[in-house]
Amino acid sequence: MDFKKIKGFAFDLDGVLTDTAKFHAQAWQELCEKLGIQWTETMASGTKGISRMDSLNLILGEANRQNDFTIAEKQQMAQNKNEYYKALIQKLTPNDVLPGIADFLAELKQAGYRIALASASHNAPVILERLELTSFFDTIVNPAHLKQGKPAPDIYLVAAEQMNLAPEEVIGVEDALSGVEAIHSAHEVAIGVNNDELKTIADLYFATTADLSLAHIEQASYFAK
Repeated sequence: MDFKKIKGFAFDLDGVLTDTAKFHAQAWQELCEKLGIQWTETMASGTKGISRMDSLNLILGEANRQNDFTIAEKQQMAQNKNEYYKALIQKLTPNDVLPGIADFLAELKQAGYRIALASASHNAPVILERLELTSFFDTIVNPAHLKQGKPAPDIYLVAAEQMNLAPEEVIGVEDALSGVEAIHSAHEVAIGVNNDELKTIADLYFATTADLSLAHIEQASYFAK
């Protein structure tokens, strides 16, 4: 593929721009404690990168309690989790931006690439503000307007549309399997970071966000084919 065809980048948030996974885990764990459910590593890894309600259903399924609650009760539980989470993310500062991300975003902006946020988090705008990264983004996809969450392609297709680009002109950056699957389903190029499980799945892989740069991406074997 010719790197020159790329016109825009779409970023996941959790695990790519900053590490809010620990806050999600704390909030879910607090909810589990209130429900008398043991929080497990399977739940922690399984809820990564998917929507709030999908995460809740996964947790209840793991505990064999998926049929114990009404839809209204589940919605309230998800809302309670979000309130815990919103309190935790107030602690975020620009110091919590992952290594190299601010420089990479600045490089993309300077080079004229369009930049979108493609996160399942409904709190993404607040997090960007806390991290002082909002000005880098041309558009933020609202997950509330999507029919399906990751691994469905919806969020990355909308990100391309909001950037006025064709999917094949977009690179998506993710740290979760569900996110890379969503990028591929959207027929976009997938960069995986910070997760060794993505080494053989993503089109390009960087062990750390500190390695992200236009030079490193353009020189990758994927674009040399």
